[in-house]
Amino acid sequence: MKCRMIAFLLASHAPRSRAFVAMKGTACGLSSSTGAAAASTESAAAATAELLPPSSVLDRVFETDDRPVILFDGVCNLCNNAVNLALDWDPKGKLRFSALQSDVGRSLLQAHGRAADDISSIVLVRTDGAYTKSDAILGISEELNPLPFVPMKPLSRLASGLVPQFLRDLIYDGVADNRYSIMGIRDECRFDADGEFDDRFVDDGLASGP
Repeated sequence: MKCRMIAFLLASHAPRSRAFVAMKGTACGLSSSTGAAAASTESAAAATAELLPPSSVLDRVFETDDRPVILFDGVCNLCNNAVNLALDWDPKGKLRFSALQSDVGRSLLQAHGRAADDISSIVLVRTDGAYTKSDAILGISEELNPLPFVPMKPLSRLASGLVPQFLRDLIYDGVADNRYSIMGIRDECRFDADGEFDDRFVDDGLASGP
């Protein structure tokens, strides 16, 4: 029942008029303002580029922009709808996004001691470290404003103090472990086709030289 309720809420934020296009062969997390052709070309070029060490990618991601980065499962419909929700509730653009499966996402995972192919949890990467599971969710919630003048930070901090982490993570795992069965999975990756959210998605080119 709890999983169905979450699915219903996130389904209401499915991408209707939002400018995200799914495209086979496109690197997860890739953002482009020049459309599908440019995205395909950039993806092919990135595939042949040599990737930088994870620590270097981490430095480049935060070199000129200290906004936190949310690493999400790029093939998970539930996760993609959650990204839409976060975009709607973050009008000031405090958060950035990158798919766990992207070059940047994989590098950021490694830079924080996680396996490059570990997509078991959403990850919130800040300049002071990385947070997973319920800690990541609460950290993200602190930056959201679902209604004008109604920030979620006080509620997030209250939940963090009142609900033990093991219990929060237990609830998180119950949803995460069933995320594909809740709303399905895609074998395609999305990018920002018209550049509306170009500055909200980390450029995957930061993971490769020079």
